[in-house]
Amino acid sequence: MPRVARIITRLNIGGPSIQALDLSRSLEASGFDTLLIHGRLGAGEGDMQDLVPAAEIRRTYVSSLVRPVSPLQDIRAFWRIYRELCRWEPDIVHTHMAKAGALGRLAAMAYNRTRGVTRTARLIHTYHGHVFEGYFGSPSTRLFLIVERWLARRTDVLIAISPHIRHDLLDTYQVARDRQVRVVPLGFDLDRFTAIADDDRRRARALLEIPADAIVVSTVGRLTTIKQHSLFLEMAGKLAARSKHFLFLIVGDGELRPALEAQARALGIPVRFLGWRGDLPTIYGASDIFVLTSRNEGTPVALIEAMAAGVASVSTDVGGVRDVITGPQVGTLVPFGDAEALAEGVRAFVDHPDRRVSVYLAARESVRERFHGRRLLHDIRNLYSDLLGISGTIEHEHA
Repeated sequence: MPRVARIITRLNIGGPSIQALDLSRSLEASGFDTLLIHGRLGAGEGDMQDLVPAAEIRRTYVSSLVRPVSPLQDIRAFWRIYRELCRWEPDIVHTHMAKAGALGRLAAMAYNRTRGVTRTARLIHTYHGHVFEGYFGSPSTRLFLIVERWLARRTDVLIAISPHIRHDLLDTYQVARDRQVRVVPLGFDLDRFTAIADDDRRRARALLEIPADAIVVSTVGRLTTIKQHSLFLEMAGKLAARSKHFLFLIVGDGELRPALEAQARALGIPVRFLGWRGDLPTIYGASDIFVLTSRNEGTPVALIEAMAAGVASVSTDVGGVRDVITGPQVGTLVPFGDAEALAEGVRAFVDHPDRRVSVYLAARESVRERFHGRRLLHDIRNLYSDLLGISGTIEHEHA
């Protein structure tokens, strides 16, 4: 059986972790031996490990693999990953997220030079987004670009999870060559969201003790700078000034929570900070409108979930968001940083309930198959088979 070592920086709540866990489990059941190597969560980050029971996939925890740059920790993580690769003897090393992408590919190169003489591992890296915009200042960004270009030349396949990211890799930042980059959109289990019905929405509101006449506007994501929850609160302040019926839900946690709670108190906004929740169908079921205010995104999982759940959505027009909200028939896009435009997008859905219904019905159909886990498994299995020269690609299965 072909062996795959999948390496991810950490299993925090978000799209990369969902994909890494789901792929590790589903590939095990479809002809590949997999090992998932992951690092340590940051402070205040939600943990995705319970998504898949430990007995279902092989995992190796590397405590020195952390998101911040830390030379001593990074050297330790590199050495530990290298030793795991020597033990596992993979046919494919597939990395996710920036830090794991750097250390994991370096370790794989070292493995190929020293231990993979008779059977070298093929290298794949998935860009779930990138750190070239919105994360660091210019000197740091230039350094990251130099490193990424060097690594890209030594990687067999680079996966972009959206056409926008592919464009950035090839044209905007010139990280890779055209023949290297393949677009493989995210995929995960959407059934629990698409199954939400009217009765579920009533139960969700009752469970969260939300008044029947409330207009619920929600957002889901890490409370970090890149997600720009302060912009969400600015928008909320404008909406709350127009109507007392608005209620705002912020699901997630992170280092900015105390500052955001203080901002909400100062603005006098009816906001509930709910922390990390395992019952997202309840959150989306209780919501009238979902809002994403990020500064940068690869493919926003929370937005896809909300659309699958039948929630009309408003988002900043950044990164790969346009590859999800493909037109006004499935959602509303506004310029980044414009709180008034966000508020107007929400008000338009509130003032025109018929349009809200038509948008969420179209949005649900739009994401149902494009971002389903079955499609992702099909794409990845065929990619691995191509790289390893396994005859006969695998047909798309609808389980």
